[in-house]
Order: sequence, then structure tokens, then C-alpha cells
Amino acid sequence: MNKCDIGLIGLAVMGENLVLNIESRGFSACVYNRTTEKVADFIEGRAKGKNIEGAYSLNELVEKLKTPRKIMLMVKAGRPVDEFIEALLPLLEEGDIIIDGGNSHFPDTIRRTKYVESKGMRYIGTGVSGGEEGALKGPSMMPGGSNSAWAEVKPIFQAICAKVEDGSPCCEWVGENGAGHFVKMVHNGIEYGDMQLICEAYHIMRDMLNMSAYEIGLVFKEWNKGELDSYLIEITGEILLYKDVDGKPIVDKILDTAGQKGTGKWTGITALDEGVPLTLIGEAVFSRFLSAMKNERVEAAKVFKKAKAEFTGNKEAFIEDIRKALYAAKIISYCQGYSLMAAASKTYGWNLNYGGIALMWRGGCIIRSVFLGKIKDAFDKNPALSNLLLDPYFKETIEALLPAWRNVAQAAILYAIPAPALLSGLSYFDGYTSEFLPANLLQAQRDYFGAHTYERLDKKRGEFFHTNWTGEGGTTSASTYNA
Repeated sequence: MNKCDIGLIGLAVMGENLVLNIESRGFSACVYNRTTEKVADFIEGRAKGKNIEGAYSLNELVEKLKTPRKIMLMVKAGRPVDEFIEALLPLLEEGDIIIDGGNSHFPDTIRRTKYVESKGMRYIGTGVSGGEEGALKGPSMMPGGSNSAWAEVKPIFQAICAKVEDGSPCCEWVGENGAGHFVKMVHNGIEYGDMQLICEAYHIMRDMLNMSAYEIGLVFKEWNKGELDSYLIEITGEILLYKDVDGKPIVDKILDTAGQKGTGKWTGITALDEGVPLTLIGEAVFSRFLSAMKNERVEAAKVFKKAKAEFTGNKEAFIEDIRKALYAAKIISYCQGYSLMAAASKTYGWNLNYGGIALMWRGGCIIRSVFLGKIKDAFDKNPALSNLLLDPYFKETIEALLPAWRNVAQAAILYAIPAPALLSGLSYFDGYTSEFLPANLLQAQRDYFGAHTYERLDKKRGEFFHTNWTGEGGTTSASTYNA
């Protein structure tokens, strides 16, 4: 009996599409689903006539695979992943590989890699981005885990992933243990930021410039021909131009409450743990929370009436300013995401290839855009680049965009249109580029009430001082500076 190249567990939309992609690239696959009726339906349906076999137990799945066995889990993150690992381990042999292709939290992947390796097997946690279309036609893939497993899965992963113009695959080894899922988490955090910025641009055009969904859709279609050329800008134009059965824009009928799956929140929490100012992405997450408070917002809107000002400026010029502001803030979102990756790389001992990550994101994934090529260029020129803003291209670009960005930020405030991501991105830029920040006063406050000490401008860094501000505090100081 000819054995299959890879096994896949979990026949929801992503799992089905991914296995069809695998088969279309010349690999044989065996599939299993906990609800075995799905296996039969898939084999007799979308997989009929293809080099895909069904298995109706984990034993059967394992028996049908070539060694070293490669089994990919496309199941819900959390407990289901752990349950399948426990069920599979007794059936596998030394060197076999378990792959988690879901949106698992990277600390879980760190733990699982260590555990599976302790049993003699290998583990990969891979981010898969691109939604159902990407899974079928070519996703962006971010694998990490047991290093020796990469050579075994590389031919399959790089065959099924998206490719950029020169044929380079949007999949490369990211690093040990949870590195792959970490990079996917940051990708999703940046995705939150991109989406929120786009929504804020739409909101300003709708409520300040009184533009219809159709008119705004045409603007986004035009923007997609230039610097903002990206998947999210492209689909935004299509969404705004899409009409319901009555001929009216369907977007105007959708309830203004946003959902989330948690990866943006994880990105924010990790940034807090690492001490990285991920302000724009954090605001994007909080904006979804605020949108969910629909009933409270409706009541508050009745209490606080907003006087709607009439826009009297040059409409076309201001739309161009919005485009520039959106591009500038988008750059900041990526600056923050890359700063978080650099911090975590040190914490977890990963040697992340930042230019390579930009290349992986160039195709297949939700945040794919032409702009990512500029990030790859920046890290190719300087692999030790501490912040994208310090790259010559991004420095010159931000300087050129800054007047428009400030103009739009000011207008959003004056016209009472919430733009938290746009504004926090600008504040981050102003803070990052300030030689002086008022943290001297803040540290004095901390020393006053908690004896947390401070450093002095006229002394060497690393030397700490405490002042007895009231004359009653004594000379004892706290031992932890970063309390």
C-alpha cells in the first residue's frame, strides 16, 4: 500500500482548503476529523478523485503515513491541540512530527515543543495566514519549533505557500519553539492596526466630508494603485462598492460592533511584558472593545450631543492628506510590531530574520502589501536596524507625510471623529523622536511617594539617587528601580 506524504486533522474550512492545496502540488494526504462523518463527506465531495485518503481513527491515520510521519493539526487553539497531542504521542515513533497550524498562543507552543521533544518526537508551530482563499491557493506560513523538522516539511510548505514576483516562497523557518506562532501573533496585531487605520480614514471621509460608501470605495480603489497597494485596501474598496439586493451599500446596514479572536490582545499583553510601546496596535484592540459597547454608546450619544461642523476646505486636497496620514500611521504600526519582535527575540533566544519575515508577509497573508518590500530592503541594508524610522527611506517618507498627518489628526479632533490609532501613532512618533520627555518629573514623583530612586543627567548611567523630599522620609530607598 502506498503511504501518504502528510496527514491532516481537522476538516473545517481552513483544513479542507489546505489539504486540497497540498494535493494540488503533487503530495498525497490522509485526513481525519473527530466527527468522522465529515471525513466521508469530504472524501466523497471536494476530495473525490484526488490523491487524498480518509481515516476514521487516529490509528488508521498514523498507519497510512510515510515515516517520519508528519501530522498537521488544523483544530481550534487551546485544549483541543493538547488533547490531540496526548492522543497521538502513544501512536507515533521517534522522529515523527506533529504540526500545529492553528492560531495558538506562542507560550503554549514553547511548552508543547519541549514536551513533544521530551517524548522523542518533533514539533512545529506554524502560523498560517491568508484566510480560506490563502489556504487553498497559497498562504503565508511562519513555521518554528524543532529545528531538525524543517528539512522534512520544507518541500511541502514551500510548495503550497504563496510566492512573490520573483518566485520566492512566502514561507521560511522562523526559529525555535514558539517563534513561528509569535511572528504570526505580531502579524495579526499589525493586521488589527491596519484595519483600524483604514476604518478611521473611512470614518473621516464619511462623517467629515459627507461622502457616500460608493464615493469612498472609489477613493480606496484609487489608493490601491499607489503606495498603499495592499490586500486590505483592495478589499475595503470592494466592500464599500458592494450593494445589497435593494441597490444600497451593504456596509451601511452592518451593525457597528467588531469581534476578535484574541491574537491582537495577546500582542498587546506581550508588548506590556516586554516593555515595548505598542500604542497604535493597543488602541486598535481597545477600539474593538469600545465598538462592542453599542448600547452604552447609543445612550451616551443622546446625553452628549455633537454639533456637526461643515467642512469648508478643499475636499480633494484633504482626501490626499487622509491618504498620506494613513500611510504614515501604517509605517508606525510596523515600526512598533518590529520593535516587539526584536525585544522578544532577545528574551526567548530567537535569531529572527526581520527581512525574511517581511518577505513571508509579501504574499498570501492578510497584511500583504507592496510596502513590505521596503521593510525587507531596510533590513537587507542594515540587519541590526533598531527602528524602521531610522532607515533612510522611512525617515524621508515620514518627513514628507508629516504635515498631512498632523492636519488630519487636528481635523479629527476638531470635528469630534474618534481616530485613536491615527492619533496614538502620531504621539508615538513625537515621543520617539523627542530628546526630552517629562519622565524626569514622573521619576521624581515615584521617588517622592515610593523612594524608587532616580538617575541624574550630571552623573553616569546606572548610578541611582534618592531625595528625602519631605525631610521625614529618611535615606532608605526601594531596591527595584523599575517598580
